[in-house]
Amino acid sequence: MTKMAYFYRCSFLLGCFLFAGWPASAQFADPPRVDPPNWWVGMQHNELELLVTYTGIADYTPEIDYPGLELRGVTRWESDNYVGLQVRISPEAQPGKLELKFSGKRGKIAVPFALEARTRDPRTIAGVDASDLIYLIMPDRFANGDPSNDIVAGTAEMSINRDSMFWRHGGDLQGVLDHLDYLEQLGVTALWLNPVQENDEPKESYHGYAITDHYRVDPRLGDNELYKKLVAECHQRGIKTVMDVVYNHLGDGHYLYREGLPSRNWVHQHDGFVKTTYRAPTLLDPHVAQADREQFSKGWFDHHMPDLAQENPHVARYLIQNTIWWVEYAGLDGFRIDTYAYADQDFMSDLVAAVRKEYPNLGIFGETWVHGNAVQSWFTDNRVDEGNPSPLPGVTDFQLYYSINEALTKEMGWTEGISRMYYTLAKDYLYKTPLANCIFLDNHDLSRFYSVVGEDFAKFKMGIAWLLTMRGIPQIYYGTEVLMKNFAAPDGRVREDFPGGWQGDPTNKFKASGRTERENEAFAYLQTLAGYRKANPVLHTGHLTQFIPEKGLYVYFRHNAEKTVMVMMNCKPDAHTVEMERFEELTRSFLRGKDVAGGNSIDLKGSQEIPGWTTWVLELQ
Repeated sequence: MTKMAYFYRCSFLLGCFLFAGWPASAQFADPPRVDPPNWWVGMQHNELELLVTYTGIADYTPEIDYPGLELRGVTRWESDNYVGLQVRISPEAQPGKLELKFSGKRGKIAVPFALEARTRDPRTIAGVDASDLIYLIMPDRFANGDPSNDIVAGTAEMSINRDSMFWRHGGDLQGVLDHLDYLEQLGVTALWLNPVQENDEPKESYHGYAITDHYRVDPRLGDNELYKKLVAECHQRGIKTVMDVVYNHLGDGHYLYREGLPSRNWVHQHDGFVKTTYRAPTLLDPHVAQADREQFSKGWFDHHMPDLAQENPHVARYLIQNTIWWVEYAGLDGFRIDTYAYADQDFMSDLVAAVRKEYPNLGIFGETWVHGNAVQSWFTDNRVDEGNPSPLPGVTDFQLYYSINEALTKEMGWTEGISRMYYTLAKDYLYKTPLANCIFLDNHDLSRFYSVVGEDFAKFKMGIAWLLTMRGIPQIYYGTEVLMKNFAAPDGRVREDFPGGWQGDPTNKFKASGRTERENEAFAYLQTLAGYRKANPVLHTGHLTQFIPEKGLYVYFRHNAEKTVMVMMNCKPDAHTVEMERFEELTRSFLRGKDVAGGNSIDLKGSQEIPGWTTWVLELQ
């Protein structure tokens, strides 16, 4: 139990016994629950719907007696175990503890609630942006810092099996905390964890995407206070934090679903199981069959993942409040929104707008695992669809992911191989802010990059160089830096434990002494380019100029008034002789280019020979 949960439980019991005129009804053994469990004074978002859960609570009459907290309405649903209290917090309200009082034929109840003082000025949130290098961790598979929480009594999955890709392995938040030095050494500036909220499901609950309690960190990972401590420790080290959030669905073990929904229209109901089509183009297809659009948006993501009906205003409020609550409670810097395309798009726009109103600089990018730049850009604040004014600043840029994979695995053609990179970037006109897109080589759903390129170390280095010099927000998946490998067939194969994260592991790749010579070379190469990127704003916000690929050679520049960086990628096995005068448009003011990774100096005049499967990152001088 978290300290916060313990406080509210104890406060409730004490209130039941001591509050004159409000004794606890003896027949109710468990205390009521209220979501959110607290709020803050001085918020832009000062009108809430408090969801109170308790057996038969709808039969009670609520009352709030606290200066500055006004009860404006009461919502009762099909189930009498829920009631919504519509409240407004006035600008004059002061921090303090209070009670939500309920009276009925069976007795009287006092439910603890609190108004807190804000500890963080929202204007100080820098947000996650193109100046960052994000490191993505699946907490269950990174490091086990606290074996005492491996198995938690009362949870639906009370087992650990590191030999199975589907069971929990015991990694936790303490394990992440214990290795922040490693992340700092690598050059990480932002940390993204797969969802940390409770996933109390009987099987395959390790990944975090079947949330069963929106306000509670999974006890196998730690608790709310430990998560808050992790965020604070990251901030002390100059590392931002990104929370992975899920709005499209919940886990069928969620208390709202397990105990009976407030009403049927909180999730999309069907006659039998109906799975989504996973076809995002149905949302923008002018020729779409309405049945297909309906199934995409309202079908379930999986059997144990009920599809939330965000068009229901009560569901929408619940999710928006929860999002703002986590930012304020934990001090977050950004969100990655899972399955962004599958949720109701009007709701998603409202949510992003509400969050940005409260925290203007907060970093937000949505997962858009789709095909085609036009489809991907449609979900953003784009330039071409005035009828879909989405405020989403950025997405997970799968189109660039596809293009870098093709560049390093297929021979160049008119549109194939490295040519695909050129055509993909040529469509950046679709986005208002392409720099806000998150770019990557792999993640928890995808085959590991080192395997994709056939464990070819030269191609691996090319991918890393591309990632750390391309426009957008670069993201590294845990273990990529030490050449972890495997194919996502199934996904669990790319979610293996980080070697050294568990006591007794035969190797410890958190230490240079535990890595092979090649793994140390990979780590050092990424570390060098990450450090260069961090120190050079030209790679954050500098203009991108690309030249049409020729004979497998792709050249692009990042440049601003202070600096110019030239990137040359030879995407073929043979050496290539380059006539440098072709790039005079951007090189005429310079004589040489210094290879920031190797230290060599390249003459910008005449011709140069670049070896096969090689990338040069050149700072022009």
